[in-house]
Amino acid sequence: MSSTSIQGGELPADFPPHSTAGDARHDRADQSRISPGEIAVGVIIGRASEYFDFFVYAIASVLVFPTVFFPFEQRLEGTLYAFLIFAFAFVARPFGTVAFMAIQRRFGRETKLTLALFLLGISTAGMAFLPTYAHLGFASIVLLSLLRIGQGVALGGSWDGLPSLLALNAPQNRRGWYAMLGQLGAPVGFIMAAGLFSYLLFNISNEDFLDWGWRYPFYVAFAINVVALFARLRLVSTNEYSRLLEERELQPTDVIEMTRSQGRNVLIGALAALASYALFHLVTVFPLSWIAVYSTRPASEFLVIQMLGAALAAFGIVASGLIADRFGRRTTLGALACLIALFSAAVPALMDGGELGQNIFILLGFGLLGLSYGQAAGAVTANFPAKYRYTGAALTSDFAWLVGAGFAPLVALGLSAHFGLAYVSLYLLSGAVGSLAALSLNRALEIRD
Repeated sequence: MSSTSIQGGELPADFPPHSTAGDARHDRADQSRISPGEIAVGVIIGRASEYFDFFVYAIASVLVFPTVFFPFEQRLEGTLYAFLIFAFAFVARPFGTVAFMAIQRRFGRETKLTLALFLLGISTAGMAFLPTYAHLGFASIVLLSLLRIGQGVALGGSWDGLPSLLALNAPQNRRGWYAMLGQLGAPVGFIMAAGLFSYLLFNISNEDFLDWGWRYPFYVAFAINVVALFARLRLVSTNEYSRLLEERELQPTDVIEMTRSQGRNVLIGALAALASYALFHLVTVFPLSWIAVYSTRPASEFLVIQMLGAALAAFGIVASGLIADRFGRRTTLGALACLIALFSAAVPALMDGGELGQNIFILLGFGLLGLSYGQAAGAVTANFPAKYRYTGAALTSDFAWLVGAGFAPLVALGLSAHFGLAYVSLYLLSGAVGSLAALSLNRALEIRD
């Protein structure tokens, strides 16, 4: 059977003429193939819905939670507490991956994905109904923390293998292009979340926003989760999808076994994209918090600038696919880490440079983020043997988010408040150095092996 006949979904050239119509239909069904484009659509829909949830919570952590859940603290301390709870999801995410991998082995992929997205929706919608500190006291903070942990567990469990399947089924000379498609979910999700909050801030009073308006984006997030669930299940539940995963050996494996065998690759993969993940929150969440605490600039206007930056990031992500296919994904990631290191030196001057400097910081930072983040996912997951790639890719992503981004808003705001913006530069620089070190180590190990 020729490979071209499989990819085209046609009968092989040596299909016997005396076969029955039933046999023909059976062979066509067996050889039908989900195209990379169909997989890409599933990846983008799934990631966009997850990032919308992600940024709704992130923006609320800056604009809402310090006031409604930590009214007993000053604005700075209340924001730092909100960022601490924000980090809980990243800590919980690997545990969610491990738990839901076990569910998948026992009950199947569709059950796992349904339960994970149901948990994500319940956790997100629960925040919309959550009583504030004024009504429930400290218990409201505990409930917020539990719901945030629920979001993290659900995000870990929502891994469906689509990014790995997309990479493996993409044409050899277009791997960078197809790798960036799923990353487009980040700017799309941010633009939707920032646009919704900006609209509310422009059109209702601050009192109404803090009373009830902030809850509306969480309702919308729940609705989007429902739509995304059915869109992803429509693809994941097909026989063709299951067959492709089996052919590529993209099945969950024992985490302990995988860690013992592939722990080195998980660590290198998590650190390789450190610069990109650190920059991720330093241009999305941190600047908004810095403006809210130290500036009189309206948050609604600043969100519009960030939306323009996110649009630039989307173009950067698309460009990263072309660049990576020309020069290689790891070379692209290394070059961008160097540019991020240079950019880190400009953080104090730009953030302290008034509205013009802040706008330049946002637009330039988002542009660099798009170029680097476009190839950040799975840059070294090709190191995993087929048997371990499904579980290895999921855990690598979890730890990359935890190490690179989970505590970034908390650390950046804390450093800038107590030591100055220069320390934010050092923090971002350390991420770039970590990425370059991991990529160099990966290359050296490949040569030695």
